[in-house]
Amino acid sequence: MTRVVLTVAGLTLREASRRRVLLALGLLTLVLLALSGWGFSRFAAESGGTLTSGEARLTASILLNLVMFGYSLIAALGTAFLAGPTLAGETESGIALAVLARPIRRSAFLLGKWLGLVTFGGVFVVLAGLAQVLVVGVTVDYWPPGPAAALALLAAQTTVLLTLAVLLSSVISPMASGVVAVGLFCTTWVAGVVGGIGAAVDNDAVARVGSVSRVLLPTDGLWRGAMHAFQDPSALLQFGGVDGEAFPFLSVAPLSWAYLVWAAVWVAMVWGLAAVSFVRKDL
Repeated sequence: MTRVVLTVAGLTLREASRRRVLLALGLLTLVLLALSGWGFSRFAAESGGTLTSGEARLTASILLNLVMFGYSLIAALGTAFLAGPTLAGETESGIALAVLARPIRRSAFLLGKWLGLVTFGGVFVVLAGLAQVLVVGVTVDYWPPGPAAALALLAAQTTVLLTLAVLLSSVISPMASGVVAVGLFCTTWVAGVVGGIGAAVDNDAVARVGSVSRVLLPTDGLWRGAMHAFQDPSALLQFGGVDGEAFPFLSVAPLSWAYLVWAAVWVAMVWGLAAVSFVRKDL
């Protein structure tokens, strides 16, 4: 079974590299790198005599979080719309039926597809994020406190969204699965911002919106953990601690181990639902 899973994963990676979505992701990444590099260089040139070193680091860290959200969104769009055609498209075209006619378990086939997609999405977001960190380091001499942890959390966020997209692609059309996955990703982020505003103004009911959304779909929670690892440690002092929750590109606390465990459990549960759905699906 392990050999089958790895073979399917390798074929999925090869297929993903040939799709136009890879070209689109690459072009969007290069455009964002170029624009952010120009913007950070202009910021460094124009603020050299007006900001202290601490203020410059603070501003750079917040801008870095803003740009990283762009990569997060690019990864969400690319991988979500890649997952649908990879699974649902092959099901509708009959390719999956030809493969599964051999003595191959559907669950092993699905696991291989999922593993290939997760590897593709994780490698993309880590390489793109690392390139952006290097650009910021060269242009404004800012290095985040925990880049490895931040990039790992971004890869985990991509894994969560891909797992959701795989589940959706097992029950609805490829295009619809991508639209719904990205829509839920954006909705959860907005709910997190609303919850942060509620926490800043001591409104428990509104704050609960963000907390519940992060449990139902862990993408925003993982993103906030990545932001905390990217941002300058003095950011919370400048923005008044908990009041910083109202700012969408600032995270007041690192992720707890309990939440990371929940994210892993969530992925396992949703993948399990996808496997049940795919096994029962009439091909």
